[in-house]
Amino acid sequence: MFDGTGVSRRTRASRGALFAALYAAALTAQAQTAAAPSGFVGSNACKTCHADVWANFYKNPHYQAVAAGDRPPEQTGCESCHGPGQAHVAARGGKTTIGHAFSTMAPKETMEVCLTCHAKDLQKANIRRSEHTLNGVTCTNCHSIHRSPSAKFLLAKARSETCYACHAGVRAQFEMPSKHRVNEGFMDCWDCHNPHGTFTATWRMAARPPMVEQSAFNDEACVKCHEDRRGPFVYEHPPTVIEGCERCHYPHGSMNGRLLRRPVEFTLCLECHNGGGRGTRLAGVDLTTKDHNLLDPKYQRCTTCHVRIHGSNADGLFLR
Repeated sequence: MFDGTGVSRRTRASRGALFAALYAAALTAQAQTAAAPSGFVGSNACKTCHADVWANFYKNPHYQAVAAGDRPPEQTGCESCHGPGQAHVAARGGKTTIGHAFSTMAPKETMEVCLTCHAKDLQKANIRRSEHTLNGVTCTNCHSIHRSPSAKFLLAKARSETCYACHAGVRAQFEMPSKHRVNEGFMDCWDCHNPHGTFTATWRMAARPPMVEQSAFNDEACVKCHEDRRGPFVYEHPPTVIEGCERCHYPHGSMNGRLLRRPVEFTLCLECHNGGGRGTRLAGVDLTTKDHNLLDPKYQRCTTCHVRIHGSNADGLFLR
């Protein structure tokens, strides 16, 4: 059947269907273009020049977004951290054409880029008010995203060497006779500290400790390992509860046994039990009794008798 123009109805219908299909495809492409953020070129464009980085990027925890294949461009691969790369590719390189060139960014700007993804991590909830942030230390001072020698946490240096870059004095304390064995690799700084900041302490009269991580039930980090010292006890030793372990012990290392602050045990006890000021039993501090001759060596080691010095469930004098 032909219409008045000499074109069959079947041909006209085919042309109409073709035009409709092309129009629908054009609308779909336009919608996709509008939905996709402008300026993103994908990580394949980056590996042309940065082959050394891309060659090992599959080992990086950040590669999971690329492997997933279902993330939007601003959350995938290189551009998830560095921003859109179209201008950088068009200019054939240059730090000024990268959206986020971390080597030229201020510490606060660097942190905010990292928190785009990492803000949901509870361990980083206090990073904006941490001692590191307040002193201008940012993520890239401790972490190396592309060339980390550490298989854990993408650290800039191996294990605790990252911390020692600034805290050299603490490293020396770990070489003392009585110490926590960090230099031997038995434990790490982050077993006790959270470098991203902590919540307000519940010990030391709520004074904020140097980013010491709290254990379960808001106790000191010490009781994560020294569980028998945790309590609560029927008879508490007040310094332990109020001032914390550091009242009697150095946390990193000491020249004295058991990390004590004084070389002779009874001299440490006499800092409180001396009768000076308000040092009376009515004020909460027991005085040393008159039959304790402290010149006699048997009375110079208080914990020989007061064995439960951290707290007791049976005796108010910590004798058992």
